[in-house]
Amino acid sequence: MAADPKQMHVTRSLAHTAPLINCRFDPSGEYLFATAEDRAIIRWKLADDSKVVFTGHDSWVRGLAFSKDGKTLVTSGFDDTLIWWPVAAEAPEPIRKVTAHKGWIRAVAVSQDGTLLASAGNDRIVKLWNMADGKPVRELPGHELDVYSLMFHPDGKHLLSGDLKGHIRQWDLAEGKEVRKLEAGDLHSFNSGQKVNFGGVRSLAHSADGQHLIAGGLHKATNPLGAVHEPIILRFNWADGKIVKKHLAAGVRGVIWRNIIHPEGFVIGCSGGSGGGWLLFWKEGEEKEFHKQKLQDTAREMDLHPDGIQVAAVHWNKKVSICRLEKKPAAPKK
Repeated sequence: MAADPKQMHVTRSLAHTAPLINCRFDPSGEYLFATAEDRAIIRWKLADDSKVVFTGHDSWVRGLAFSKDGKTLVTSGFDDTLIWWPVAAEAPEPIRKVTAHKGWIRAVAVSQDGTLLASAGNDRIVKLWNMADGKPVRELPGHELDVYSLMFHPDGKHLLSGDLKGHIRQWDLAEGKEVRKLEAGDLHSFNSGQKVNFGGVRSLAHSADGQHLIAGGLHKATNPLGAVHEPIILRFNWADGKIVKKHLAAGVRGVIWRNIIHPEGFVIGCSGGSGGGWLLFWKEGEEKEFHKQKLQDTAREMDLHPDGIQVAAVHWNKKVSICRLEKKPAAPKK
């Protein structure tokens, strides 16, 4: 079934006991995982909305990444720690814990072949780990500011990392060396009055054919600490690293926490901030969004189900919105 964002509707809402931070569907599509400000990892079974809570981190959990076979979940916390978990266990306990970084771990990603785990955060070092046993493989230093996002390129040979400065570094996995640096300067600002670097590359995604890379975040940050800024997504041509399109959302205040290129080619962006929560949709060659959907509360993250139709967004109000990108079924006749 083809996805139609203009027909998007919310089908149900799931609830937790603390504000939510991040979410991911597992590869099978059976579960939705989320993280919360009570340090919990929550697993909902989508068939019946039954809920299981994983506990093990000593701080908020930001990163969620799955093994290639979908049986293992790796989480990263603001407690310097990576934890491996069994996805479907009835009473989940950590498989292993690794103290991985100094400071917050903001992002994790698993390589396409399932052998490598990448992690990065406030110590500005990208690290590679053996996914099977958690042993260190390599460190990739070079970022000037905190690293916010990671993505393995579909060619299987490269890793991309985006930082607060608006730099996207491309790493050769075999050599452990930086290949080039893509400039996403629109996503960074420095406010001399407030003395803060603000923005950053909050999300990275690639097109199925590998020809385009998109990077999301915020711009027009006239008052960073007052949350006065707008969401933006930059589209790069992979071959030469040049920006070919800027996807904008005029009138929306917030930041792109996650951007995804749908298998049918359009972009989905999740914006949250002082303007509330939004799901935004763009076509490849267009600057202005072709559809935007207001959500129930400030959005913090989102994910696309493997079926390409369901989208989950997590909110500050402790709830998850489950949406469908298709026409709403007609109400039964009485």
